[in-house]
Amino acid sequence: MTTAPVLDVTGLDVHYGVRRRRRRILHDVSLSVAPGETVGVIGETGSGKSTFARAVLGLAAASAGRIVIGGEDVGRYGRRQWRSLRRRGVVQYVFQDPLRSLDPDLTVGESLVEPLLVRGVPRAEAAGRARAFLDRVRLSEDLLGRLPGELSGGQRQRIAVARALVTEPKLVILDEPVSALDSANRVQILEILKELRDAGTALVFISHDLGSVAGVADRIAVLYRGELVETGTARDVITTPEHAYTRLLVSSAPTLRSAPADRVEREALRALLHA
Repeated sequence: MTTAPVLDVTGLDVHYGVRRRRRRILHDVSLSVAPGETVGVIGETGSGKSTFARAVLGLAAASAGRIVIGGEDVGRYGRRQWRSLRRRGVVQYVFQDPLRSLDPDLTVGESLVEPLLVRGVPRAEAAGRARAFLDRVRLSEDLLGRLPGELSGGQRQRIAVARALVTEPKLVILDEPVSALDSANRVQILEILKELRDAGTALVFISHDLGSVAGVADRIAVLYRGELVETGTARDVITTPEHAYTRLLVSSAPTLRSAPADRVEREALRALLHA
């Protein structure tokens, strides 16, 4: 028996503006994510990565295409239906800036229990789950009484991840979750994401950094100028990239190659892309 994907996007188009000022951001993007699978969406600034996430979450209007999350066709959902979907814990979103995920006036403990109380979970049970998920992202219970502004960037990002997970969603979308962190915190977040993948949470990991995604993702999808130019297992995309842009990404990430590309090779790939 084939398991239905948690996320199934087909033929997604997104345009901004009207008439002569109309600009295509995404064109004919199709991507699915299975239960327990991590898919990395890679691309440079302006490639459409964040727009893809926003469209999937109903924060950007799709011009065409179909988006199904947890078996629900969400393409025509209104604000009330999206609120219900999030309250039921079907999908959650982690922003690049964790302060966008956290209310600055709520303590860490209040931020973690709030989505559970909204779902009708008794306060005592919600508090216990908040402590458990705080431990899951390797933070001390001492932080429960702190405000987001009193935490480091790495701590805030881990709190944002914990808040997204506390409702045990089917799908978590993470938009550049490590790009603003130092190397030590980046490693910790990536290790947490690996554990989530192994525990069966479906993840979409959006990033411009192929090196960060490579060790976490089962599959990688490469966006270039709003189009999905290559998809495949992480191993195949990294070891045998087919598209010139993917080859440029791999060549620019020394940790993925035994010998980093030289300037001549990179310039040749850029020339091919702009031919």
